[in-house]
Amino acid sequence: MSYFPAFIKLDNKRILIVGAGKIAQEKLLHLLEFSKDITIISEDFNKEIISLINKHSLSYIEKRYEKGDLINFDVIIAAVDNIEVQENIYFESREYHCLCNCVDIQKYCDFIFPSYIKKGDLTIAISTSGSSPSMAKYLRIWLDSIIPDSIVDFLTQMKDYRKTMPKGKERMKFLDGKAKEYMNSWKEKK
Repeated sequence: MSYFPAFIKLDNKRILIVGAGKIAQEKLLHLLEFSKDITIISEDFNKEIISLINKHSLSYIEKRYEKGDLINFDVIIAAVDNIEVQENIYFESREYHCLCNCVDIQKYCDFIFPSYIKKGDLTIAISTSGSSPSMAKYLRIWLDSIIPDSIVDFLTQMKDYRKTMPKGKERMKFLDGKAKEYMNSWKEKK
């Protein structure tokens, strides 16, 4: 079955990453674009993760995962090499009704990390539901190459219009016209 595409607001959501190796680092880098309320539990931390912890003032606990560590967390990422530990984390997450992602064990993932593009307020997520992560990656690269960096300023301007103009059909028509005009300008530049 495919994953339902949803964008989750991570404000006031506590995130726990169990593990501090290369895969945990990749997940951490993605999460840092959306939240800083992240705690990492691991016996060993690679240099890059230590640097990110210091740079972003993240919480960390230097220890082996044990039952009870998931209490008070909303989102869990199990990024350890030990399959049995990942399974234990997943089943414990059921007790606390939190979302869990066990890297590389799809049946133990409530959500996945899609390939995505983030430019200011624009976020585009691409998923093949695990069929071909490589395809998602190359589609992301292609889409990123055709979306101009000016989209950041355009979306800031649109946000300002939405805040200052009264709601109604006139605003909708104006904003739709602006979006259409901006998209047409892409075609003219090619």
